[in-house]
Amino acid sequence: MINTTPFFGGFKRLLFGRAQRSAQQQLRVQAQELEQATLCQLGKLCAPWVPARLLKPTAHGAHSRRRFFSQGLTFWAFLSQVLSPESPCRETVRKVQAWYTARRQPRPGSGTAAYCRARSRLSHNTLLGIHRHTADELERRVVSEQLWCGRRVKVVDGTGVSMPDTPRNQRAFPQPSNQKKGCGFPVAKLVGCFCLASGALLRWAEGTLHVHESKLFRKLFAFFLADDVVLTDRGFCSYVDIAILLKAGVDTVMRLHQARPKDLRKGKRLGSNDRLVTWQKPKQRPSGCTLKDWHSVPDTLTLRLVYVSICVPGFRTQSLVVVTTLIDPIRYPADELAKLYLRRWAVELFFRDIKITLGMDVLRCQTPAMVRKEIVMHAIAYNLIRGLMQQAAALYHVPIERLSFKGSVDTLRQWSDTLNAAHDRPREQARLFNQLLQILAEDIVPLRPDRAEPRVRKRRPKAYPLMTHPRRDYRLAAVSQKELK
Repeated sequence: MINTTPFFGGFKRLLFGRAQRSAQQQLRVQAQELEQATLCQLGKLCAPWVPARLLKPTAHGAHSRRRFFSQGLTFWAFLSQVLSPESPCRETVRKVQAWYTARRQPRPGSGTAAYCRARSRLSHNTLLGIHRHTADELERRVVSEQLWCGRRVKVVDGTGVSMPDTPRNQRAFPQPSNQKKGCGFPVAKLVGCFCLASGALLRWAEGTLHVHESKLFRKLFAFFLADDVVLTDRGFCSYVDIAILLKAGVDTVMRLHQARPKDLRKGKRLGSNDRLVTWQKPKQRPSGCTLKDWHSVPDTLTLRLVYVSICVPGFRTQSLVVVTTLIDPIRYPADELAKLYLRRWAVELFFRDIKITLGMDVLRCQTPAMVRKEIVMHAIAYNLIRGLMQQAAALYHVPIERLSFKGSVDTLRQWSDTLNAAHDRPREQARLFNQLLQILAEDIVPLRPDRAEPRVRKRRPKAYPLMTHPRRDYRLAAVSQKELK
């Protein structure tokens, strides 16, 4: 009788080994899919804007281990939290738990500590790389019809953002000096540069309240390219800054500073309310200007002053003077320069979209490092929404400045679950995405030229007294009153 035990035993081990390897391969594929997957449909919609290579697991370091909160999943969870300003960390963790449960995978715990640690492991340079990719992609998709006189216009302005009152935030971004200790909040000053055609946030420089905006503005000089046109208000109107930018081939259009004389009777006449003037180099080097830059500045500058009248029916006529390095009156007519400067108000709307609609006005992170990451995440979220608006405007031939940013955020937030439900049906998903773009293109902001809305509130808040001492003093006073009773 032939002993078949070795044969069947080997065959059994072979089959079992193949099954075991197949199961291991399947688990490995599932793990890779989970590492590369996104939290919601937002990731697939914005995939062309976010480089997948920047979110892949690394061979060594903080993101080399397989965790519930992988680098990619943490990024999309953080982004979804930024798009929902009222969403706390606990709600984001619940979203991640639902995401894992829907895929029949073990879910993370209900605490927020793991998610907060995962956010802190996100590299600041990685987030900056994602933001720069979104900004470059938005710039690349700007068509020639959107340019001003064939030139790219970058508009610059400054703003401030508040954050939680923690000791580390206070050391990095001190509160205003006129506020009592324990009664104010740390404030960071930002100077942002936007693309006027697409509305994309291209770059920004951050500092404290004690740093003037002009010093932060100089940090952006290396970013400007030759043939760019920089559009700013009169707070950035400086002889040295104009000269440095002009030497790099960058033209400027600014409102004339109030300390500069604006007598249009002097200089060479180019047209009605249009003069060519010569400025002399200041005698003293301004603060923040290096010796190298100071010696490279020429002794004189030939600039152009354009007198702009703002006539609104029913209101008194106002006037301002625009100074520019675009001295060719034929290629750059005075009327076009006036219209360009009046478009500078768009930067105020861009900052309003980021600070009010996306909630960057009051940040929520407790440390300076996380505050900086939160600012970058808001910039990424803002650019991604701008990318969808740009795509809808190009597809349905609608001016992008007429599309509602708030409406786009609300539409994307509500359609995300519908698109996610069709993740296994590509054709249906494509149809839904086209419907989403059509809805974005239909949400047109009414054209209201020269509209003015004063910053006042009709609904009165509760009549609580203002905080004039640290909260700890109020608690001690309340305890002492109870003891006296």
